[in-house]
Amino acid sequence: MESLGDILRRSTPENGLGGMAYPDLHLSEEEDRLEPPACSICGDFGWVRVEVPINHPYFGKVIPCRCQQREDDPSRLARLQRYSNMGSLTRLNFQATRLEGRGADAEKLGLFREAYERSLAFAEDPQGWLVLSGPSGSGKTHLAAAIANRAVERGQPVFFVFVPDLLDHLRSTFSPTSEVSYDQFFEQVRNTPLLVLDDLGRQSTTPWAEEKLYQILNHRYTAQMPTVLTLSLPIGELDPSWQTRLGDTELVTTCPLGTTRIVGSLGHWGMVEPELRRRMTFESFDVRGNRASPSQKQNLEAALQMAVNFAKDPDGWLVFIGPRGCGKTHLSVAIANERLKLGQDVRYFLVADLLDRLRDAFSPDSTVSYYRLFEQVRTADLLILRGFDFDMQHTSPWAREKLQQLLVHRHDARLPTLITAADLGEEKRADPIFSRLQDVTLVNIMPIDAPDYRYQGRNR
Repeated sequence: MESLGDILRRSTPENGLGGMAYPDLHLSEEEDRLEPPACSICGDFGWVRVEVPINHPYFGKVIPCRCQQREDDPSRLARLQRYSNMGSLTRLNFQATRLEGRGADAEKLGLFREAYERSLAFAEDPQGWLVLSGPSGSGKTHLAAAIANRAVERGQPVFFVFVPDLLDHLRSTFSPTSEVSYDQFFEQVRNTPLLVLDDLGRQSTTPWAEEKLYQILNHRYTAQMPTVLTLSLPIGELDPSWQTRLGDTELVTTCPLGTTRIVGSLGHWGMVEPELRRRMTFESFDVRGNRASPSQKQNLEAALQMAVNFAKDPDGWLVFIGPRGCGKTHLSVAIANERLKLGQDVRYFLVADLLDRLRDAFSPDSTVSYYRLFEQVRTADLLILRGFDFDMQHTSPWAREKLQQLLVHRHDARLPTLITAADLGEEKRADPIFSRLQDVTLVNIMPIDAPDYRYQGRNR
């Protein structure tokens, strides 16, 4: 398919009343000379922006050109296809769709047939939103493209775009060399009569781009404008604002085409390893320690009781401080076990690994969304951070900022958080990142003074 950037670069900002620019056909220079625009008003773009007073209801909006109403115009189909941004996907239609699928099992075949019927009905009468979700190869893009092509056949303008491409081009419109302004492109996407967004949720983007995407979809949601979305990940893995809108059953029809996989093993990110969960329970925690003194045994009993209480009612923050091998990890995994049994979202990280993963997700080449990863950690029902006493002096300013954002949010929202550290000396306590741990109204600190369980074969 021809890239959206190439299409937009061929557009002319002077077309239309007010200069609305839209994708143009891929014409050779000779064809361009021989076939001038059929419509002198919009230059065959089909849409115009009118010059009206600021208090006029059409101010800042685009409206169909008069040529769009001439149903007998032989060039109308070509204009609509050009505007649709479909490229090679114009070959996909309902007539050529194989309902028997590609060797799919009976369950997947049934899901595809149902999605096909709903997509066909939507294509004939686009009302509300249609969400097609499923793994790669399930047919969701095929059905979305068929809907768009049917709209063109019916004479309805439609705009089809792959979400990562959309965000790339929104960013590129701010370049001084861009031939299409941000306002022009943004208005085109926001107000097109039928919008098809392919692969929502796959984008790796900045908060700015996420905000722009939200503005587009929120506008269409509020105005109840016909919109088709395809998803290759569970709705539950989207930003909460998307989840709320896609859960509106009065406006949104959802068609699953199979079990959606979480991109980049996102669903397992921050999960406690099964082997740890099997070994490290409250029942297997030995309060006798490893040749522990009577006072050390009492300390272990107190730590166990505090962990059990926190697991039953994780109110505030709990911090275990003690030397390596004293049982901090065992107790934190045991707490995670109990909360997981209750169906809670528990995220468990070594702090250094967490920062590395967030940094990787922030890369432009990442296949997962940094925003979604960070939100999962920030809003988890229970967050467990191991190794909190890492060397902050050799941590980048970016990593410090992310860690501070995380702690400030969970502190202000009083979200249950468990932290383990070998030492939090005076030097570390003076660091702003560690200062949240000194809030006695929220944080309980439990020092553990016990010999290393792992010494002489004792496994903990």
